[in-house]
Amino acid sequence: MDKALVDQTLELLKRRFEANMFRHSTLKWASVYEQLLLNPEKLNALFQMEQTGGEPDVVVMDSKSNVITFYDCSVESPKPRRSFCYDEEALKSRKDHLPQNSVISCVKQIGSQLLTEQEYRDLQSIFHFDFKASSWVQTPESIRSLGGAIFCDYRYGQVFTYHNGAQSYYSSRGFRTKLVI
Repeated sequence: MDKALVDQTLELLKRRFEANMFRHSTLKWASVYEQLLLNPEKLNALFQMEQTGGEPDVVVMDSKSNVITFYDCSVESPKPRRSFCYDEEALKSRKDHLPQNSVISCVKQIGSQLLTEQEYRDLQSIFHFDFKASSWVQTPESIRSLGGAIFCDYRYGQVFTYHNGAQSYYSSRGFRTKLVI
C-alpha cells in the first residue's frame, strides 16, 4: 500500500473508532494506532476488510486482554461478500450455477479470519446486526465432513444458528471476519 492509501485507511479507522466508543470504551486510539504502526502488514488486511464492505472496528470482548481485534461491524453482511458457497471443496462439487468464489478463499485473500459461532454471538452482545442478511461462520469438522456448513443471523431479538449444504449460496448470505493485531 502506498503512503496516501495507508493514511486514508488510518484516518477512516480513527473516525469509526471515535464514533463507536461503546465497542471499546477502555481503549484510546493512540494505543490502537501504535499497534498498527508496529504491524504494518495488518493494514493491508484492514484495507481489504474495508474494501469488501466489512466496516472494521476494534471491539473489546475481554477487557483483561491486551489483544486488539478488529471485527467487521457492518449492519448487514457485506454485499460484496455474498453469494459464495462455504469452501473450495463445496465450490468444486457444484455441477452448474457456480458462485464466483468460496467464503474460505475470500477470507484468505482478505488476510483475516472467519468468525466462529461463539464470536458471532459475542459480537451480537455488543451491538446487533444481520437483521435481513445472514453470515457463514466457521463450521466444525464434524459438520463439514458430512457436507454441511453453518451460518447465523439475528431475528426476533436473538441469534439463530442454521445449517445448509456447504455448496449452497444465497444473495442474502455473506460472511464476517476478524483481524487480531
